Amino acid sequence: MTLRNFWDNFRRSRMGVVGLVMLIVVVGAAVFAPWLAPYDPQAPLRVTIDDIYAPPTAAHWFGTDDAGRDVFSNFIYGSRVSLIVGFFASFISIAIGGTVGIVAGFYGGRVENFLMRITDIMLVIPDLPLMVVLVALTKPSLTNIILVIGLLGWTGSARLVRAQTLAVKERKFVVRARAIGAGNLHIIRHHILPLVMPIIVVNTVLVISLAILNESTLSFLGLSDPTSLSWGQMLNYAFTRGAMSAGAWWALVVPGFGIVWAVLACTLIGQGLEQVLNPRLEAHHLSVGKQMVARIVGSVVPLPKRD
Repeated sequence: MTLRNFWDNFRRSRMGVVGLVMLIVVVGAAVFAPWLAPYDPQAPLRVTIDDIYAPPTAAHWFGTDDAGRDVFSNFIYGSRVSLIVGFFASFISIAIGGTVGIVAGFYGGRVENFLMRITDIMLVIPDLPLMVVLVALTKPSLTNIILVIGLLGWTGSARLVRAQTLAVKERKFVVRARAIGAGNLHIIRHHILPLVMPIIVVNTVLVISLAILNESTLSFLGLSDPTSLSWGQMLNYAFTRGAMSAGAWWALVVPGFGIVWAVLACTLIGQGLEQVLNPRLEAHHLSVGKQMVARIVGSVVPLPKRD
């Protein structure tokens, strides 16, 4: 499938296109933050009591926070950390999960049992409490958060890739390649990986949304780098510094809206990619839709009885 054909198929998915536009907006805001944000969050300010949790005005579109800083500027700059953690942590998770899944599914036997038992153990352990413990024991920094989220989020990807690898390696072209003397690495690189890559791509987008959520959760719990502004950190400051009691709803709604926007964008893109890269899914949805229509019509308009 060429890039042009891929785009022609992808743009037919309304959810995928909407998610892509939403993600482009977030990425564009993060990249062009110095030009879009009206104020620099790191610049020193001379604040009065009236500047603390000031409501939205023409000077501050989304009001100010407890330090008198512009919430809209913090929101724009906070998207950078959330996206950096989401993208880099997801790449680590997919690299580990994809490798484990392909190796376990292709080689089987003791290798598969060993890798899958490790995966099962990691699945049993709740991710969030373990992330909290690891980040709390280490220095709260952006690098540590990325590593912790990435190293603990690969189990679901490993199981998906393993299942797909098990199905692909039994196909005739793989058996023929093995019969003519092709090595394992050659088969994996030229036959297994191209057919497993679609599910890896789809899962990557979904893992990005999970990584953004995990980073926001850790930041909300106060385990983020205090020098790096993120949406989760904005929520943490708003909750712990009296935004609720002050009635400053904008300090809570704005960063929460950013998290929901980014996660929803990745989810919609993942669904769009799944429809493009897995044509059987669309056919399945059409068949299910026809069955539902037939049931509805049959219940409303009784069919004639046969003699």
